[in-house]
Amino acid sequence: MSVNRTCSYISPEGIPCQENAESNGQCFWHDPSIDKHGLSLKDRLEQLARSGASLHGLLLKDANLEDVNLVKLGSDTGFDLSYSDFYHARLKGAHLFNLKLENGSLMKADLSEANLHLCSFDDTNLLGIRWGHARIDGMIIGKEILQENKALTADKQNDQTTAIDNFEQAEEIYRDLRKLSETQGLFEMSGYFLGKELTMRRHQFPLYSSRRLLSKFIDLFCGYGERPLNVILFSLLFIFICALFYFFLGVSANNEVVGFSVDLSFTTNVQHFFNSIYYSVVTFTTLGYGDITPVGPTRIVAALEAFIGSFTLALFVVVFVKKMTR
Repeated sequence: MSVNRTCSYISPEGIPCQENAESNGQCFWHDPSIDKHGLSLKDRLEQLARSGASLHGLLLKDANLEDVNLVKLGSDTGFDLSYSDFYHARLKGAHLFNLKLENGSLMKADLSEANLHLCSFDDTNLLGIRWGHARIDGMIIGKEILQENKALTADKQNDQTTAIDNFEQAEEIYRDLRKLSETQGLFEMSGYFLGKELTMRRHQFPLYSSRRLLSKFIDLFCGYGERPLNVILFSLLFIFICALFYFFLGVSANNEVVGFSVDLSFTTNVQHFFNSIYYSVVTFTTLGYGDITPVGPTRIVAALEAFIGSFTLALFVVVFVKKMTR
């Protein structure tokens, strides 16, 4: 009498598969020798999910899962298909609300018109996906996508060939997600993906090249046009630094030098410092009241501050309006 054996697959989380195994010790879902190309497995996968069986590590390369419904009704958590491989699978129109597919692969899968709302794809391969009109609001991809993690690791190990290749792939993924989120009016998400896309591009430049340094400066300065708060923080910092120059080098007010001096009392020095801050503000904003004027080397500082201030204020208006009109 034959005895049914269970599948030998055990997920990285220690969850065993309870499906019946074939002669090779693996079930239909975990047997890599079974060619699932073009197989219509929609009904079988839905039945497996609703049976309560473990869905970890399913091998569904090239499978036809069009319109599959993997929504777990009446539950705060969706079905967990982590470690599963959906390479080149057809998932057009799939209902995957709240699905968890982490540490798996959706490489080159067709997700056009699929509902991916609140899906978690942390550390999953998203390269070459056909997104079509997939709904991605609330989709979770993690702080760093798979290729980005690989690139950063390779970069630390000085493996530049691997690093640049993965940075290019990460840039492509973020670009696709940016374009898709823009078409759906998800501008906050689009702005985030834009920043990540340009960051991946920056890492492909030589370490100390002018293009990389300029890109990094723009990122810090305004988050590639997506973070107006950065502009404000930069402005405050720059105003304070210039104020220190005015305080220690001295400026003129009513034909008297206003600045730090060991011969002055603490109270007077504090008053001069606040006068320096005041002068720095009116110089940065190009108001120029004329009650305080630069002398000696502070003229160079004042000219530089006025130039940078006018540019920064104009940039802030552009970035702020861009964010507010979305």
